[in-house]
Amino acid sequence: MLTERQRMILNAIVDDYIRSAEPVGSRSISKRGGVGFSPATIRNEMADLEELGFLEQPHTSAGRIPSTKGYRYYVDHLVKLEEVNEGDLLRVRSFFAKKMNQMEQIIQHAAMILSNMTNYTSIVLGPETFDNSLRAFQLVPLNDSSAVAIIVTNTGHVENRTISIPPDFDMSELEKVVNILNTKLAGVPLHRLQSKLFSEVGEELGRYVDHCEMIMDSLGKALSSESEHRVFLSGASNMLTQPEFKDVDKVKTIMDWLDETPVLMKAFTSLPSGIQVRIGSENDHDAIHTCSLITASYSIDGKSLGTIGLLGPTRMDYGKVISLLDVLSKDMAVLLGRWYK
Repeated sequence: MLTERQRMILNAIVDDYIRSAEPVGSRSISKRGGVGFSPATIRNEMADLEELGFLEQPHTSAGRIPSTKGYRYYVDHLVKLEEVNEGDLLRVRSFFAKKMNQMEQIIQHAAMILSNMTNYTSIVLGPETFDNSLRAFQLVPLNDSSAVAIIVTNTGHVENRTISIPPDFDMSELEKVVNILNTKLAGVPLHRLQSKLFSEVGEELGRYVDHCEMIMDSLGKALSSESEHRVFLSGASNMLTQPEFKDVDKVKTIMDWLDETPVLMKAFTSLPSGIQVRIGSENDHDAIHTCSLITASYSIDGKSLGTIGLLGPTRMDYGKVISLLDVLSKDMAVLLGRWYK
């Protein structure tokens, strides 16, 4: 579709604009080593690229910047994937060498290290609760009318939920309740806990525990399945450091989108597996039409466990980000895979 010269000029404009955040002119391209074309020739090609929709001219007599179509062509045909530098690679390997006792801790740290290394906003979706099961259950009394239900999953995630205790309930019977639940429900997938509680555990609780119906109601709420992915963000304030986002209203719109967990999840869960790049208006939500979202899924034996991604301006360093996400997602799969064996 494009001539070799047009490809070279488009590549130069995208690279320069990613680095400088300033429109790129023909003279600056002509000064690059190995170009060999005059500014006039380059200007003509830039005009053609603009007419074809690959470039935009933000101001009269100014240089050009890439359009969404230009970035897409760059990502699909021109980008050079960078080797992750030794310093960044060491940081990633050091992170995954640490001993962490909870999957949640692993995912939170992965989000943090990714945002720190790129200066973009990282978004990580953890494994679905559909794949997790109950390892242990505990009840800790708070007072005469409430207790904390502690749920520990096979992945090490710990969830605390406050439940109501029926009036006149003998607190000494809590131990009986806990023992029965652990015997009957250990190893049961989280999404089946509530149904199994009422179908199989209720009758046995009724034989040993007073006020069974009321305590069952409280336990049912505590054991209700949370079917949503767990979403972790890091570096949201990095948006403020990008020159494209000096407009406060624009930043607020993006921040509001990041706060809407269901909307955020939809943007991630609709993506195919592997590394995906969505640029500008390719994103489904209007709030991030000025951004690029690059994601990579992490999988075990072909089954997706979650997604890790970076949100930034369309002027992202695509070569660096794609390479880094590839390394990090593969290491995430190896580390998290230990929880499933």
